[in-house]
Amino acid sequence: MKIAVVTDSTAYLTGEEVRANDIRMVPIPLVIDGQSFREGIDISTEEFYHRLATSSSFPSTSQPPLGELMALYQGLADEGYEAVISIHLTAAISGLMNTVHQLAEQMKDTIKIVPFDSHLTVKMMGYEALEAARLIKAGDDLDTIIAKLEHYRDTFNNVFVVDDLQNLVRGGRLSNASAFIGSILKIKPLLTMHTANYAIEAFEKVRSMKKAKLRCEQIFNEDVATLDYPVKAMVFHANAPEAGEKWIEKLRADHPDISFELSYFGPVIGTHLGQGALALAWMQDTAKKPL
Repeated sequence: MKIAVVTDSTAYLTGEEVRANDIRMVPIPLVIDGQSFREGIDISTEEFYHRLATSSSFPSTSQPPLGELMALYQGLADEGYEAVISIHLTAAISGLMNTVHQLAEQMKDTIKIVPFDSHLTVKMMGYEALEAARLIKAGDDLDTIIAKLEHYRDTFNNVFVVDDLQNLVRGGRLSNASAFIGSILKIKPLLTMHTANYAIEAFEKVRSMKKAKLRCEQIFNEDVATLDYPVKAMVFHANAPEAGEKWIEKLRADHPDISFELSYFGPVIGTHLGQGALALAWMQDTAKKPL
């Protein structure tokens, strides 16, 4: 069976990663001051954060046009693909997964669409797409690939800190906002998507960014100590490359046996987190222990 991999632009894969693994990318639209952009096509991450700092209104995001998704799947069918694993950002913060499920039913006589909820977003989701492509190249069948991806997905954990909750609250992406709104300006809230329904939840209030990062490291250290597989880790930043680099240097020094990668929050996710957000994520290192 010829199988394709589709994901969306919030995976923040590099062009080289996309081309080398034949991954098809769906751009997510966003609107800033009434002007529409397709993430990764019409606006760069640098331009987005510049516009975010000077915009007169809160940016918004939306789903890709239905016709665009249908054309993508139809094009894959025309290329001879019999199935497509479509990996997208968690349904807890976007309706895109529901749309893909609907198209899977509508187009079942054209191509087999397998919707796969990443339970995540950003490069964490990107690694699920890369792993799917690797498993296809290795010759695994569709059912085996999905089972392995589900196992891989379960190894992901994450914790992040935002400068304040304003963007998450205004965008409606914080599931337990009411418990934290009262002290938005006084704290650095710790958040995670490692929750029962994979929504973004704040779980602790910390008084400074320095203390927030130390608490993230403590959570990371405690969790890694319990795992029976090797770990790969990532640091993410929202237009704060120097802070990201400084943090990852410390983490590498503390954990020389763990591979760390620096990534970023692009326009769509940066819309909700705001500038200055930092995150630490970790998952099974499949280079050391394949699925």
